[in-house]
Amino acid sequence: MPNSPLKPPVYRFAPSPNGALHLGHALSALLNADFASAAGGRLLLRLEDIDRARCRPEFEQAIFTDLAWLGLTFEEPVRRQSEHFSDYEAALDRLKARGLVYPAFLTRGEIRAHVAAIEAGGGTWPRDPDGAPLYPGPERTWDARQKEEAVAAADATGRPYAWRLDMGKACGTVDRPLTWRETGARPQGGTDNPESAAGAITARPEAWGDVILSRPDAPSSYHLSVTVDDALQGVTHVVRGQDLFHATAVHRLLQTLLDLPEPLYHHHRLILGPDGRKLSKSRRDTGLGALRESGLSAAHVRALLL
Repeated sequence: MPNSPLKPPVYRFAPSPNGALHLGHALSALLNADFASAAGGRLLLRLEDIDRARCRPEFEQAIFTDLAWLGLTFEEPVRRQSEHFSDYEAALDRLKARGLVYPAFLTRGEIRAHVAAIEAGGGTWPRDPDGAPLYPGPERTWDARQKEEAVAAADATGRPYAWRLDMGKACGTVDRPLTWRETGARPQGGTDNPESAAGAITARPEAWGDVILSRPDAPSSYHLSVTVDDALQGVTHVVRGQDLFHATAVHRLLQTLLDLPEPLYHHHRLILGPDGRKLSKSRRDTGLGALRESGLSAAHVRALLL
């Protein structure tokens, strides 16, 4: 990866303490460490712990234990997203001031019912690259007064709502093609951007629809917080799994809207389980702690992955 002649490159490993780290996390952490070492760069650890319902202190401690076992060290202090809600709120306020976000009141159940009714009648409904249906709510067409009154009423009654990016309006404010610089590989089986030059990927954030930027149970979404964090921490190189390849389009849009720097991206292969699916915390795939307890060495893990 290229190195800046002025400042050392900055890499980051950013797990969520909502379960045990697995081999996929180990690959990402090791690659970040190896790239940083080879480039004479800095290596940061960020704990993406906004989801307070699922993130737990014992999982956070396990992350430190697992990374130490792998022989990895990171700069201090570690950034915890839960300690920086004001940074994400400030970014959201900037987007609100430009009229690029709107309050969205439909619940997940209401969204599913809306889409199911259309599909039951033989129709189709657009879905994002992860397969989730795009938001169908009418709120984006409301005028400023309607939105203000709806928010005031919701705040008074405790009705939950999210803030969503008006994707069409946001994309309309960008006066140049959105791209990102990629040094990794496109996801297997994809035909992403065949017209792009090698290393230059055309970003298509519109495929994601009106993404959530803030919701009742979390003051910031992954898309917003990761974009703000990378900028505030001076991250120059983002090394992460191919499952986030397409999401980069949303991050590039937010970087442009918020006038934030663009990192260089490297999306690495995913570690798949016996069933061919990527490893997952939610399915309790074998964690690094369990591998360690079984007698596997950190050197064996490195040899297995790299």
